[in-house]
Amino acid sequence: MDTKSCKKGIIMIFQPEDTVLVVIDIQEKLLNAAFNSLSIKKNIDILTRTADALNIPVFITEQYPKGLGKTINLITNNLHNTNKTVSEKTDFNAFADNNIYKEFKNLNRKQVIICGIETHICVHQSAAELAKNGFQVAVIADASGSRAESEHAYGLENIKENGGCIKTTEMVVFELLKTSKHTKFKEIQSLIK
Repeated sequence: MDTKSCKKGIIMIFQPEDTVLVVIDIQEKLLNAAFNSLSIKKNIDILTRTADALNIPVFITEQYPKGLGKTINLITNNLHNTNKTVSEKTDFNAFADNNIYKEFKNLNRKQVIICGIETHICVHQSAAELAKNGFQVAVIADASGSRAESEHAYGLENIKENGGCIKTTEMVVFELLKTSKHTKFKEIQSLIK
């Protein structure tokens, strides 16, 4: 399988055993400033509950938590069964810090689902870094956002140009499940409202 993210003619389908969910900077002050904060909150709830149900590791970053606060409780309260890592950062690229990148690489997963704030800054730079390093990266459009809708749109466009896929929450959830016969299907389907 090609290790680059989304190239024309190649469709990336997530495999739970090879996937990690990266949640970037979902902190109260940043979330409240996003134009689509309700959509982000709703869809990150679905993604984190799905990750927990399927034992997919969740890698959470917090941009300068001393000033911007911690990750919202909704996310941390959803994670009971899965491996969760929380890393503080000051770089916009979550993986610019070698210690954070090493911690992430230790998860030993090649497929990365990314969501968070702000699409055109931290999400974009982090996704580009991972794609450059051979990870298969998909940014979840309806679980990411920016203060301005136009910045979000341009951020998604640039992520795609840099080799990242753009997907939605439902696309990823049903890719991970594969079939309605999955033992967690009803539990996870009930999250989609």
